[in-house]
Amino acid sequence: MAMANLETIHHSELPQPGVDLRWPASSIWRPGEPAVNTVSVADLNDALRKGIADFMAMPSHALFLGIIYAILGVILFRVSFGYEVLPLVYPLLAGSALLGPLAAVALYDLSRRRELGLDPSVWHLTEVFQLPSIGAIARLGLVLLAIFVAWMAVAQTMYTQIMGPEAPASLGEFVRQILSTPQGHQLIVVGNAVGFLFAALVLVISVVSFPMLVDRRVSAATAVRTSVRAVLANPLTMAVWGCYVAAGLVVGALPLFFGLAVVFPVLGHATWHLYRRTVRPDTIV
Repeated sequence: MAMANLETIHHSELPQPGVDLRWPASSIWRPGEPAVNTVSVADLNDALRKGIADFMAMPSHALFLGIIYAILGVILFRVSFGYEVLPLVYPLLAGSALLGPLAAVALYDLSRRRELGLDPSVWHLTEVFQLPSIGAIARLGLVLLAIFVAWMAVAQTMYTQIMGPEAPASLGEFVRQILSTPQGHQLIVVGNAVGFLFAALVLVISVVSFPMLVDRRVSAATAVRTSVRAVLANPLTMAVWGCYVAAGLVVGALPLFFGLAVVFPVLGHATWHLYRRTVRPDTIV
């Protein structure tokens, strides 16, 4: 590879022997914890603008990934009716967002490739499985899956304890029970409060951890600790980001979930740019 291309791959240093030149030199294993910046709402808005720019620059495969996510939501909805677990429809759909950071890993890599001036075409999507930290990504993905399973179990328990063990006779009866009975109102309040705690947990441990694992060769524990430190350093800003994500997913889900085909890729690309603004490239603390 020409020296000019090597210089493009990393911000300040060349890859060392044994490092795949497709990845920046930040893929080299380093001890210590990456330093984090203070970010503002203006930085969030800038990340969103860059996320939209990434989506517009490479909409075909980003849209493809978003459509897959939307179809999964529809499938979850249909399966719920098919197996008469109507009370779990909302927890399933809300809980699918808990897996969003893992589902967006390929989007982070597309943004990384575009930022480095590499080809971000659909043919490179499979290279996400060759990332230096793919093992750590898989382990952290299992953590999110465990959180999702725990949420579903808690949601089922809440429904049984508040509404009783009997399944609703029909969709209309279920809606009536939820919207017009004291027990239904209690379930709405308690369920959303508990769901908020699960969502906050996922935000704290994943807001920069998955993009960091795409960008650097670090352990899952280091990535999670960095994500936690980023949130602690910017609690209000990260809370606003969580609201952005939640609002975007709600709006995207309204038109039969297919709005997610645009919203999800934009949020995924924007999360990459938020990570780049939040975690300093070469500073170790």
